[in-house]
Amino acid sequence: MRVYKEKSWKYETSGADGNVKLFGVNIFDCEWHNTGMKTKVRDPLYGQKFVFPIYSVVIDNKEHQFAAGEFSNCVYGFFVYKY
Repeated sequence: MRVYKEKSWKYETSGADGNVKLFGVNIFDCEWHNTGMKTKVRDPLYGQKFVFPIYSVVIDNKEHQFAAGEFSNCVYGFFVYKY
Protein backbone atom coordinates (compact mmCIF):
# COMPACT_ATOMS: atom_id res chain seq x y z
CA MET A 1 0.00 0.00 0.00
CA ARG A 2 1.37 3.40 -0.96
CA VAL A 3 1.36 6.20 1.63
CA TYR A 4 1.71 9.71 0.23
CA LYS A 5 3.76 12.38 1.97
CA GLU A 6 1.99 14.91 4.16
CA LYS A 7 3.15 17.86 2.02
CA SER A 8 1.31 16.48 -1.03
CA TRP A 9 -2.09 17.18 0.54
CA LYS A 10 -3.61 20.40 1.87
CA TYR A 11 -6.29 20.83 4.48
CA GLU A 12 -9.60 21.81 2.88
CA THR A 13 -12.32 21.65 5.54
CA SER A 14 -13.70 19.80 8.53
CA GLY A 15 -17.07 19.27 10.12
CA ALA A 16 -19.59 17.03 11.76
CA ASP A 17 -20.43 13.59 10.39
CA GLY A 18 -23.05 13.94 7.67
CA ASN A 19 -22.69 17.69 7.17
CA VAL A 20 -19.57 18.75 5.26
CA LYS A 21 -19.50 20.63 1.96
CA LEU A 22 -16.67 19.54 -0.35
CA PHE A 23 -16.48 20.04 -4.13
CA GLY A 24 -19.70 22.08 -3.86
CA VAL A 25 -21.84 19.30 -2.37
CA ASN A 26 -22.46 17.59 0.96
CA ILE A 27 -19.73 14.98 0.58
CA PHE A 28 -21.62 12.56 2.83
CA ASP A 29 -24.36 12.37 0.19
CA CYS A 30 -21.85 10.91 -2.30
CA GLU A 31 -20.64 7.35 -2.66
CA TRP A 32 -17.01 7.21 -1.52
CA HIS A 33 -14.69 4.70 -3.19
CA ASN A 34 -11.57 3.76 -1.24
CA THR A 35 -8.57 3.94 -3.60
CA GLY A 36 -6.48 1.64 -1.41
CA MET A 37 -3.96 4.45 -0.85
CA LYS A 38 -3.31 6.52 2.27
CA THR A 39 -1.62 9.78 3.13
CA LYS A 40 -0.09 11.38 6.18
CA VAL A 41 -1.88 14.57 7.27
CA ARG A 42 -1.80 16.96 10.20
CA ASP A 43 -4.77 18.47 12.03
CA PRO A 44 -4.40 22.21 11.29
CA LEU A 45 -5.81 23.23 14.67
CA TYR A 46 -3.97 20.95 17.09
CA GLY A 47 -1.08 19.67 14.95
CA GLN A 48 -1.84 16.00 15.62
CA LYS A 49 -0.64 13.65 12.86
CA PHE A 50 -2.95 11.12 11.20
CA VAL A 51 -2.84 8.63 8.34
CA PHE A 52 -6.06 8.95 6.34
CA PRO A 53 -7.37 6.83 3.46
CA ILE A 54 -7.69 8.44 0.03
CA TYR A 55 -11.14 8.26 -1.54
CA SER A 56 -12.60 9.11 -4.91
CA VAL A 57 -16.09 10.37 -5.72
CA VAL A 58 -17.85 11.25 -8.97
CA ILE A 59 -19.74 14.56 -8.95
CA ASP A 60 -21.37 15.84 -12.14
CA ASN A 61 -19.48 13.20 -14.16
CA LYS A 62 -16.12 14.38 -12.81
CA GLU A 63 -13.92 12.29 -10.52
CA HIS A 64 -12.42 13.96 -7.44
CA GLN A 65 -10.00 12.54 -4.90
CA PHE A 66 -9.68 13.48 -1.26
CA ALA A 67 -8.28 12.15 2.00
CA ALA A 68 -10.60 12.01 4.98
CA GLY A 69 -10.84 10.68 8.49
CA GLU A 70 -11.97 11.45 12.00
CA PHE A 71 -10.09 14.13 13.93
CA SER A 72 -12.26 13.31 16.94
CA ASN A 73 -15.56 11.54 17.59
CA CYS A 74 -17.82 12.36 14.58
CA VAL A 75 -15.65 15.31 13.47
CA TYR A 76 -14.03 14.67 10.09
CA GLY A 77 -11.13 16.39 8.39
CA PHE A 78 -10.82 16.60 4.60
CA PHE A 79 -7.70 17.14 2.51
CA VAL A 80 -7.25 17.60 -1.24
CA TYR A 81 -4.18 16.93 -3.35
CA LYS A 82 -1.91 19.92 -4.05
CA TYR A 83 -1.15 20.17 -7.76
